[in-house]
Amino acid sequence: MSASGRTRSAAVPLARRRLLAGMAAGAATLAAGGCARGDSTSAQPGTTSISNDNATWDDGYRAAGRELEKITGYALRPLSNPSVTSYQQVVQMTLQTSKATDLVKWASGYQLKRLARAGGLTDLSGVWQKYQAKKWVRGASRDAVSYRGKVYGIPLYESYYVLFYSKPVFKKLGLSAPRSWDELLHCAEVLKRNKITPFLASQVGGWPAIEWFQELVTKVDPRFYQKLVTGEASYTDDAAREAMDIWHDFMRKGWMTSPDFDQARGPGALKAGTVGMFLHGTWQAQGMTAAGMKPGVDYGAFILPTVRSATPKSVIAESGVFTVPARASSHDAAMANVGQWLAPPVQRVWSDFLQDSSANPTVRSDNPVVAELQRDVTRQRRIPLIRYWEASPPSLIQGNTNDLGGFMAGQTSPATTLRRMQERAQDEWAAWRRDEA
Repeated sequence: MSASGRTRSAAVPLARRRLLAGMAAGAATLAAGGCARGDSTSAQPGTTSISNDNATWDDGYRAAGRELEKITGYALRPLSNPSVTSYQQVVQMTLQTSKATDLVKWASGYQLKRLARAGGLTDLSGVWQKYQAKKWVRGASRDAVSYRGKVYGIPLYESYYVLFYSKPVFKKLGLSAPRSWDELLHCAEVLKRNKITPFLASQVGGWPAIEWFQELVTKVDPRFYQKLVTGEASYTDDAAREAMDIWHDFMRKGWMTSPDFDQARGPGALKAGTVGMFLHGTWQAQGMTAAGMKPGVDYGAFILPTVRSATPKSVIAESGVFTVPARASSHDAAMANVGQWLAPPVQRVWSDFLQDSSANPTVRSDNPVVAELQRDVTRQRRIPLIRYWEASPPSLIQGNTNDLGGFMAGQTSPATTLRRMQERAQDEWAAWRRDEA
């Protein structure tokens, strides 16, 4: 998993979302080799440099930058780190030095809190207040970009976790996008009966193991999920047990792909009709296009229904952020660009490039499937929930993700998995709070 957790192509999402522990061998070389402030590749008049971990987005940054330049006078100039595994290390090594770029792409939630805690970031609370006054941000997302009450990141995009499905397959079998839990189970039964695997589930690359966990827990009880990820509830509580039992039951019924199924093959599997539904972020719409699938014709998407009809509706939302290093050489220019990043003309270009949802709720996606999801989130007043990967201290999430991967591989039972996750939660929350004191 990368710092932001997103990518453009169908094949890259898996690779660039790997947050592996430890320093990659090439980190120091990259830091010294010219991808940061102070080098000839970084300081150029009329631009702000962006340190980022995904070269496939460079064209999108440049296109959005041309719109920014009309407003601020400064274009965007991406500086991509070609090694996913070294990206975070490079940023942390250079943030408080003369090597810092003007803007840094990062993850939200506790990934951002950890970076802010180390120092070296600019307080963007004033920028956030101006955005909020214009209704260009969702107030509920402020905590995910803040540390100790101050805002340190401006949302880069907003993705929702949804189930993509094959419209031709559903039509052939007389199915429609399920609106209730019973309808979801019916779809799975019909697909399985017709020798189509109902759900794609994967642990390849590590991080995908969180997807079904976060979805099922939130559809059992979203309020419990909020308490769980803030250390106010236990992984061994009833809601977590119910979610894991559902997941386990799905696997025993053969409703899920093997855990070694590579998600990069997801769009192709939907197109071929070998898999019926694919749980992933809406950023995967680009992967569908790359596979030759037309939105609204070849594929649709829906948010997983709640297990019980009375349960409040929710949606897992993911967003990377732009941060501004305090020592950025073009600090004024960086602040000007981050202050206009969510302006509608900029976001229309950026959203169209991503084929995804903008972090500015007033901007509709050009992709009709994603646009309908945006309307659904607003119409249903869904509770926005931060993605599990960013929702708790990073060391806790990484360890628990490994445990979930073991569960998917059949190495542990639901009860044993949750017990191990809770034991780790107790230790890691104690360590985080001790460091905060």
